[in-house]
Amino acid sequence: MQTEHATKPGVVRPMMNRDSQFFWDGTALGELRIQSCNVCEALRFPPGPACPDCGAFDRGYVVGLGTGTVFSYVVHRHPPVPGKDLPIVIALVDLDEGVRMVAEVVDVPDDEIEIGMRLRVDFNQVDEDLTLPIWRRA
Repeated sequence: MQTEHATKPGVVRPMMNRDSQFFWDGTALGELRIQSCNVCEALRFPPGPACPDCGAFDRGYVVGLGTGTVFSYVVHRHPPVPGKDLPIVIALVDLDEGVRMVAEVVDVPDDEIEIGMRLRVDFNQVDEDLTLPIWRRA
């Protein structure tokens, strides 16, 4: 797990609640957790209170492989984002488990990112309370 401590003030923090806390607990441990239904075993991302397939509220998670493929992407050039240097490459990643995740791609120049590129997850420890998943070329 890579640690890149944020030095810029005002980093935008994600919403953490009882539906997503398992995910953030996992990133702190270097795990990419994907919510699963304990009734029908369907996977879902982003996490939520009920299974969209069967409606059950009995949920758990699986630890993902941390690999996937760029389905689509954007290069964010403006407006500025607190705590980030522009441009930022944001991709919609098809995880190998079959769900999609919006992801920041790092260390891939904005003119080299492409649909179909293989990525792997890494983790950016912002501070003691927040570790974000980031994605790199596989």
